[in-house]
Amino acid sequence: METPIVVTVECTVNVPVAKAWEYWSNPTHIVRWNSASPDWHTPRAENDLRTGGSFSSRMEARDGSMGFDFGGVYDLVTEHKTINYTMADGRRVFIEFTGNGDSTYILQKFDAESMNPVEMQQAGWQAIMNSYKAYTETN
Repeated sequence: METPIVVTVECTVNVPVAKAWEYWSNPTHIVRWNSASPDWHTPRAENDLRTGGSFSSRMEARDGSMGFDFGGVYDLVTEHKTINYTMADGRRVFIEFTGNGDSTYILQKFDAESMNPVEMQQAGWQAIMNSYKAYTETN
């Protein structure tokens, strides 16, 4: 089996780590920020954020033309610090939260899939992270 390409996205959110964590993990918030562009949305999200827990969400084009389910199982959760999970297709994701007073740095690394160019995947995941940052800082 070949080694997957690991893609990195990151941001600094101007909120304390407890709020950053809550907005990242609470389905009430996830459905409000989890999209790469305004023409997409997440109509539902479920999250059992604990080691061994699972999550799922549905991402859809607002015009109803396409959509997909996204989910996985948490391999490691350390509150306000680490979220590692394996997606349903076997790819892995590693997320680190580093709180620094009124700001939080979030680093996310994920195994690229082979259907789309790596640059496109990086841009899409970064756009979702940027949406998270904008939502979290203004709510």
